[in-house]
Amino acid sequence: MIAETVCSAVSAAGLGIAVVTAYRKRFLAATRIAAYSLVPVGLVMTGVVGWLADTAFSPTAWAGFGVLGAAWLLFAGTRAVERRRGGTRAERRAARGGQAEAVAPGASAPSLGPGNRPGTGSAATPRATGSTEDFSDIEAILKKHGI
Repeated sequence: MIAETVCSAVSAAGLGIAVVTAYRKRFLAATRIAAYSLVPVGLVMTGVVGWLADTAFSPTAWAGFGVLGAAWLLFAGTRAVERRRGGTRAERRAARGGQAEAVAPGASAPSLGPGNRPGTGSAATPRATGSTEDFSDIEAILKKHGI
């Protein structure tokens, strides 16, 4: 009974604020305030407020909420463990079996040969102090790249 009275008072106050807002020529805001202020009366008329009041003071309802919370915690915990492990047992078995078939035997070898890597060959060797040897290194590098 008190909940219905409080909801009616809140709705009446909201409608009063909406009238004042409309008087100030802010009709869109006044309409929005009126819509929000009619929600508590609508909840009272549909019986939602009565159901909530009965639920709030019922030990059986609180025990039901506790059981629902425990079920949710169990579900969330199992999902977290499943994600950490990588899925269900059948999914892990399929992933292990499919992984060996999906990788080609020579796939781990580099696609470039040892001579095509930058940093190998004469450019990686220490340079001599003579100017002719420096040019020979440069020539070797240019020939290697086809220039």
